[in-house]
Order: sequence, then structure tokens, then C-alpha cells
Amino acid sequence: MKNATKKRKKKRVIPGFGISLGITVTMLGFIVLIPLCSLVVFSANLSFKEFVQVITRPRVLSSYYVSFKTAFIAAVIDAVMGMIMAWVLVRYEFPGKKIMNGIIELPFALPTAVAGISLTHLTTANGWIGSFFDQFGIKIAYTRIGITVALVFIGIPFVVRAVQPVLEKIDIQYEEAANILGANPRQTMMQVIFPEILPALIGGFTLSFARGLGEYGSVVFIAGNQPYKTEIAPLMIMSELQEYDYASATSIALVMLLVAFVILFVNAVLQSRTSKIISGIS
Repeated sequence: MKNATKKRKKKRVIPGFGISLGITVTMLGFIVLIPLCSLVVFSANLSFKEFVQVITRPRVLSSYYVSFKTAFIAAVIDAVMGMIMAWVLVRYEFPGKKIMNGIIELPFALPTAVAGISLTHLTTANGWIGSFFDQFGIKIAYTRIGITVALVFIGIPFVVRAVQPVLEKIDIQYEEAANILGANPRQTMMQVIFPEILPALIGGFTLSFARGLGEYGSVVFIAGNQPYKTEIAPLMIMSELQEYDYASATSIALVMLLVAFVILFVNAVLQSRTSKIISGIS
């Protein structure tokens, strides 16, 4: 009887560890590792000196600067506005809430090229939004402001969907206890609620930042693609590919890949450290 019970306990819904690990490694290899390794292989066609010359050309460095600056600013805006939107969706009831909750994910489903064309049309000097700001001498389309607007659009769902589940799990009794102890709304927010959502907020910010660095479709139309002004790194990669200079294109892409790894590593460390501090482990 005991042996029969042990056999039943050993049964798993999915195949055993060996098969599951094999499937996981195979899929990871085909979908992630092989494409990434191809960047290293193509970049290896250049000597180290040539590689450095390619990735440090003034125009390439300028494209890195534009991509990093606009992606970072957009991620900061996403973090602030995304947290507010998540708070509203979780804590308030109002007509059309479900519709609004669904619209948040629209940037995930909408083709990026469609988003880019729409945003460009709205923000040009003749567009609905662009014409208003043009009265004050502020141009949006074909400037870095326009790039930032596009990156905010495609990045904000990452923050909302990261913070929203955490807010839903926070017991409102903690807030009531803080109020009973004499905490004002600001103290309750900063000392009770914000520490709980901080790891999720960091994760959403990082994902938004990483997505913004590699975004092409929604940015290429609204940027105007002016060298040294509004030219982004993904566009430089496409330009090299169109000239069949695969070695240069993969070299620039390899730099972006390394930056993405660093960003995700820092994100993992920060989230882990923050979670430990909140849990009182360290």
C-alpha cells in the first residue's frame, strides 16, 4: 500500500524533469540563444579594431545617445503615470472601467507601424495635438519630444500590468491601521503602500526602458530620422542592413544586446534587494 501511495505521489501533470528540461532547453536554444549567437558570429567578421571603429563612429554614438535619453525619459514618465493609472483601476469603481482596463493593453496588440503613423499624424503642425502646441512654439513630431511620446505610448502597459496585481493584493487593513495610528494620507502612501509596490514598479520601469531602447516601428515615422538629432540606434542598424553591411549592423546590435543584458541584470538585483528589505530579511 505504501509503495502504491508513493507511486501516485510521484506522478506529475506534465512530463518528468528530464523531458521538461529537454523541451525547455531546446525551445530556449531555437528562440533565444541561436539568434543571439548569430550576432556574435557576424560581428566576428570584423577585427577588434574595426569593431570599435564601427560602434564609436560619431553618428552611431549620437544614435545611442538619442535612444538612451528618450527611452529613459519615457520610462520615468511611464513609471509615474502607470502607477497612477494602476491605482485608479484598482481602487475606484466608475463607468467604463472594464473598457479602460482593456485599452491599457492596446499598445501590445496594435502594430507599431500603425501607432507610429497615427501619432505622427496627430502631432504634426497640422494635427489635432500638434497644432495646439505649435501656437506656443513647441514642435512634437520630428523631434526628440515626438520620440519620447511614442515610447511612452508603447511602454506604459508594462508598468500598469506590473503594479496592478500588487495593488490588488495589498490588504486595505494596513491602510486602516496606519490611519488609526495617526498617519496622514501622504505618510500612508509613502510608508505603507509604496514600499509594497516598489519591486513591481522597478520591474515595470526596467521593461519599459528596455522596450524603448529597441523600439523601431512606432518611432521611425515620428522621429524624422535626422542624423545627430533624431536618429535612433535601431534605425542605424536598419540602414546598415539596407546597405548589406551585416557585420556593422550586427556590431551595433551587439552593443544594444549587451546593454539590454546589463539593464535586466540590474533590474533583477534591485528587485531582489528591494524585496528582501521589505520582507525584513536584510
